[in-house]
Amino acid sequence: MSAPLIIAVPKGRILSEALPLLAAAGVRPEPAFSDEDSRALRFATDVPQIELIRVRAFDVATFVAHGAAQLGIVGSDVLAEFDYSELYAPVDLAIGHCRLSVAEPVALAERDDPRGWSHVRVATKYPHVTAAHFARRGVQAECVKLNGAMELAPTLGLAPRIVDLVSSGRTLKENGLVEVERIMDVTSRLVVNRAAMKTRGDVVPLVEAFRRAVAGRQAAA
Repeated sequence: MSAPLIIAVPKGRILSEALPLLAAAGVRPEPAFSDEDSRALRFATDVPQIELIRVRAFDVATFVAHGAAQLGIVGSDVLAEFDYSELYAPVDLAIGHCRLSVAEPVALAERDDPRGWSHVRVATKYPHVTAAHFARRGVQAECVKLNGAMELAPTLGLAPRIVDLVSSGRTLKENGLVEVERIMDVTSRLVVNRAAMKTRGDVVPLVEAFRRAVAGRQAAA
């Protein structure tokens, strides 16, 4: 019997949107997957040779790129940040809609013009995307790497600006920040390990099942 096919799925807000697509593609996790008290990270599904692992969103790309999982669901923001050559992203799942943006305190924004920036200090967990974005504009970016609580950086003097994901903008507003520049729109993608796609016969049919699931969802909308 061949090794199980492993799909890496992200913890957090995208997961609730991803589960219906998984089901539409014919993959449903075991009941323990929905147990909020469970500390398990690896789960069986109703397809005997398919398993799920639940990891941090940023780690999905790493697990798939290195072949520890054959497929995964991950935001285009993560793909842009890591740019793994081992990853192929054949399907835009059209879920997890948000944007990656520059934000700063309201008081600063009232007297600030992004067109005049020549150097910025930014707190972000996307240093590569951020630096590349500003480099295209001829702006030097000094990036302070944070993994969370980005909104604290300006108020505590770590960096006057942040680059982070924005959905409704509520978190920014509650922390006295305002969006001043959009870097990229973000959706979640199905990613595949390139080597697995060539060597495993069970990968392509599952990719096609996801493609049909997305098409069906869009047709019903």
